Amino acid sequence: MIKIDIIIVDDHMLFSQALNGLVSNYQEFNVIKVLNNGKELVEYFLSENPHPHIVLMDIKMPQMNGIEATQWLKDNQPSIKVLALSMECDEVTILQMLRAGAKGYLLKDIHPKILHHALLEVYNNGFYYTENVTSTLLNSAGLPNTKLSINLKERELEFLKLACSERTYKEIAEVMCLSPKTVENYREALFEKVNAKTRIGLVLFAIKEKIVIL
Repeated sequence: MIKIDIIIVDDHMLFSQALNGLVSNYQEFNVIKVLNNGKELVEYFLSENPHPHIVLMDIKMPQMNGIEATQWLKDNQPSIKVLALSMECDEVTILQMLRAGAKGYLLKDIHPKILHHALLEVYNNGFYYTENVTSTLLNSAGLPNTKLSINLKERELEFLKLACSERTYKEIAEVMCLSPKTVENYREALFEKVNAKTRIGLVLFAIKEKIVIL
């Protein structure tokens, strides 16, 4: 059986070694390198070492953090898939990491079975969705000529695409020339329409419906 090669990037030695042991025990995967930060990852690729299929990436690291390293991979090694694995669970950090090119985002307290499933999904399907986060980069937000599963009004679509950016709700209100209260109403209406509870849930819907395109 062909093994799926993994690189782990995390500056916490105890965690990274434990993760190495865990992933190595999955029969489909092979950990080819454990690195301490994004700078070491860049140096690894520049030295023409064997390329992995997936990089398991922490976010808060010295010298070069996970967001910067993921962006570098996207710009220089776009075929490498990044799965974020972090303790950071705030919305801004998640969106920044997804915007940098991560194909999924997991918290470090997940069950090992979820990690196994996520790695397989990223390898086979190119992304992994959880209930609260999704994979995306939101620079090109074109709306293709496809029929949506839910009927959205033009202004709702405009709000949805803006919600997939790093703009705050206040900034979205300014772009749309609306009051913050009206934007809040759009948000709550979309939450109900697409069955989402968070802004990340809106992003997930937008990706599934190809309202925003990678």
